[in-house]
Amino acid sequence: MDIIQILQEELKIKKSQVENTIKLIDEGNTIPFIARYRKELTGGLNDEVLRQFGERYTYLLNLEARKEQVKKSIDEQGKLTDALALAIEMAMTATEVEDLYLPYRPKKRTRAIIAKERGLEPLAVLMMAQVENDIEKVAQDFINEEKGVTDVKIAIQGAQDILAEEISDNADFRGFIRKLTYNKGLIVTKAKDEQAETVFDMYYDYSEKLSSMPGHRILAINRGENEKAISVKVEAPVEEIMGYLEKKVIKKESTTKDYLITMLEDSYKRLIAPAIERDIRNELSQKAEDGAIEVFKKNLYQLLMQAPIKGHTVMGIDPAYRTGCKIAVIDETGKKLDNTVVYPTPPQNKTEEASKTLRHLIEKYGVDLLSIGNGTASRETEKFAADMIKEINKPLHYVIVNEAGASVYSASKLATEEFPNDDVGVRSAVSIARRLQDPLAELVKIEPKAIGVGQYQHDMNQKRLEESLGGVVESAVNEVGVDINTASSSLLQYVAGIKKSVSQNIIAYREEVGAFKSRAEIKKVKGLGPKVFEQCAGFLRIMEGDNFLDATSVHPESYKVATALLKEVGYTKTELENRDFKDLHNRVGNLEDLASKLEVGVPTLEDIIKALEKPGRDPREDMPKPILHSEVLDLKDLKVGMRLKGTVRNVIDFGAFVDIGVHQDGLVHISQMSNKFIKHPLEVVKVGDIVDVEVISVDVARSKIGLTMKLK
Repeated sequence: MDIIQILQEELKIKKSQVENTIKLIDEGNTIPFIARYRKELTGGLNDEVLRQFGERYTYLLNLEARKEQVKKSIDEQGKLTDALALAIEMAMTATEVEDLYLPYRPKKRTRAIIAKERGLEPLAVLMMAQVENDIEKVAQDFINEEKGVTDVKIAIQGAQDILAEEISDNADFRGFIRKLTYNKGLIVTKAKDEQAETVFDMYYDYSEKLSSMPGHRILAINRGENEKAISVKVEAPVEEIMGYLEKKVIKKESTTKDYLITMLEDSYKRLIAPAIERDIRNELSQKAEDGAIEVFKKNLYQLLMQAPIKGHTVMGIDPAYRTGCKIAVIDETGKKLDNTVVYPTPPQNKTEEASKTLRHLIEKYGVDLLSIGNGTASRETEKFAADMIKEINKPLHYVIVNEAGASVYSASKLATEEFPNDDVGVRSAVSIARRLQDPLAELVKIEPKAIGVGQYQHDMNQKRLEESLGGVVESAVNEVGVDINTASSSLLQYVAGIKKSVSQNIIAYREEVGAFKSRAEIKKVKGLGPKVFEQCAGFLRIMEGDNFLDATSVHPESYKVATALLKEVGYTKTELENRDFKDLHNRVGNLEDLASKLEVGVPTLEDIIKALEKPGRDPREDMPKPILHSEVLDLKDLKVGMRLKGTVRNVIDFGAFVDIGVHQDGLVHISQMSNKFIKHPLEVVKVGDIVDVEVISVDVARSKIGLTMKLK
């Protein structure tokens, strides 16, 4: 089966879609560009499907390359038959290819190799032929003290070692045993020290079917093993496996049955079982990683696409105890106006002094929104802020912001360059404030895995995680679009086609020449050639430029079509000058006819119409707005049966954590999410959703809150 056919069947798309998408990828086009501006060729495949396509396409290309390497290696040994070559070509996974290659892979000096060097291979052949009545007598002919075969026992053992390796190297046997072990085997965990208190205590004496283990438990067990809290082993259906091997190997009238049974037991226990256990655990871990990365990607996307709160002067508060709360005031554009430190929390408890300082800043700069980080001392800081708000005679609210990664940013080279005269606490307070004004623009400055909406991210393949999450950030940035005249280098780096050096060159051009007046001017940036311009131009916005189309998502390659469209549907000169095209779709008439007349594809024409009708539209406007608070709720205030509104902070395999306005997020277990059966919480909620919940349990001592969304 060729790559095109595999992709067609797996993704359930047409052959033409596969061929066109491969061509676009091979030509060096980016996923956002293909998704937005090549819909006619891909049949409208979206970002998510295209990234999946790209990953699978790369895997299949690598698989084909590995198949060629394996065939070449076997051929060089003079052992490549037509049947083996066909089996390798038909293999669908890397594991199948490696199973077929195993007998021909160069090995270290194994027991079987040593036995062959001692001249014991003919004895192994006789043993496997199963017709020799007295194998011990025959074995005497193979005694050779110079080669280390000093007695019959050593000779027979050597013959068994040769056969044991042959059995182990048999691809069909391995495939069957791997499948049987996965379907019927158990994973068993035991405590290394039963008296030790760890977070892995549920795995101190635990077993579960391999085939039904959810990803989060696999990752938890892996971590427990890595931290040496538990031991882990795979318990296989050994009797069934041995029965299978005996049936396959031992003939009915076998004269060497006892020797072969001993050999099979050794082959399985010493060679096959450890390899199968390793394979299965690697496969389970890979699937668990895949699942965790998918959840992380969806959570991250929702977090990045949170609705910005624009038009506010914000006070960012980075809570702390001993070192005090770092304060930063930023204007509507995110520019820092002032900063200070106050000590309203223990051990200082200087609440009156802190309140006086902050009220002065609020009055001086017209602050109307407080952004409070949810880290250490957040609970006490929130209570202080709520009490202060009661004393202020003006509308003032606060929002608890997820500060994950703020400390990473504040200590970064980027933050040092942005605020060279401020310490890490002030930078962190600025970041917390800006996360409210424009989450996307601020969060792109932080390594995606540090943003804190995943599970077990530090236990995964870091390169793969980084690539996957980077793709999500790229998708979000390009979906929103970027104002080239105000964007930071961090934001520009995620625009399709733009690398770090080019983003820095854009900033340098801006500082030297001034604001860009048109998209055409972007071509003057050093390192930004025709291909990069093609990829990035449609995602870069120029809000006050010479051409109003530069502020839209219409690609420059479609400007002629957009202009012809407006003329075709009869806009007057005055209407064109006012640039008010809200009724454009009503004037269009038959879309297919118009597309044919303008010599453009229907999907592209539809996108042009949407872009012209809402030229400055931000897709994040459709997302739920953060909940604004003015009063504080204490964990002790919670009672079973209370109904509250909350914000989903994180979604994991077994539920979702919801911020209900107390310092500790509550858990809605997957069983409490819906009255119908669901496989995963993402079927019901996503990060940033505002949900109605009811308190079903409160454990003040352990700071645990149980919530339900199944409201009557």
